[in-house]
Amino acid sequence: MVARAQRWLVFGWLVLALAWTGFWWDRSLAAAIAGLLVLSCSHAIFLALEFVLSYRVGAHDAVPRASAWQYFKAWLAECVAAPRVFGWYQPFRWRAIPDHLPLGQRRGVVLIHGFVGNRAFWSPWLRELRAADRAFVAVDLEPVFGSIDRYVQTIEAAIVRVTAATGQPPLLICHSMGGLAARAWLRDADGARVHRIVTIGTPHRGTWLARFGRTVNGRQMRMGGEWLQRIDCERASAQQVPFTCWHSNCDNIVFPTSVATLPGADNRLAAGRGHVQMAFDDPIRRESLALLDG
Repeated sequence: MVARAQRWLVFGWLVLALAWTGFWWDRSLAAAIAGLLVLSCSHAIFLALEFVLSYRVGAHDAVPRASAWQYFKAWLAECVAAPRVFGWYQPFRWRAIPDHLPLGQRRGVVLIHGFVGNRAFWSPWLRELRAADRAFVAVDLEPVFGSIDRYVQTIEAAIVRVTAATGQPPLLICHSMGGLAARAWLRDADGARVHRIVTIGTPHRGTWLARFGRTVNGRQMRMGGEWLQRIDCERASAQQVPFTCWHSNCDNIVFPTSVATLPGADNRLAAGRGHVQMAFDDPIRRESLALLDG
């Protein structure tokens, strides 16, 4: 389970930080502080590498790439958003906001997270939906590193639950790999059972970074890969459902930019946002949830 693994990572980081500080505190205060800074900024260094790769790979994409200044601001925002998700929400808050299924006639939502995520990824969305008394189910995609095809039954069960509560086809909101899981569900499903599918930073045509993926679902997201070619050939069922595809010219995970778009979809550019940051952007959340009644 993602929550358990990420809790261990957080605790491991804390133990390492305490051990380093305890060892060096009386020997060299400078070394103690320097070590803490390195440990605290390691994720920022890794993110910086991703943004540099995105900038270079996106140079010849059909969607004009962002400026270096936009990339820098997106990196700063991602340095805040990523630890909040992977160091707090997902490890410790995944049960904090349970699924909400009030009976009524208002359309509900199914939320589908991405790679190495869990339902807590959607925490701000869940709070807003709960305050509005909207029905929602936020899924957990398991096994974490399994085939995307294995997530279909989880999505099916969530759609059934929300539809039973509201009597209406739900809106599907998906981040990253979650959008591919929704398309996998759509291959053998009746498209009329969902109102619309919203994808945020989904690698519809793969992502350059997936060439380094060694997990089953990681390999499935390779550009030009067999799995993606197969799902594109089965696009006929996807034409039954309108798609809204948010994509960013500063996405540090799904790049080059155009891979997050779909032909014929309502493709919306979220300029200057990082991959995780997009899902925490207020205008994106507001405009996506407005589609519930659209």
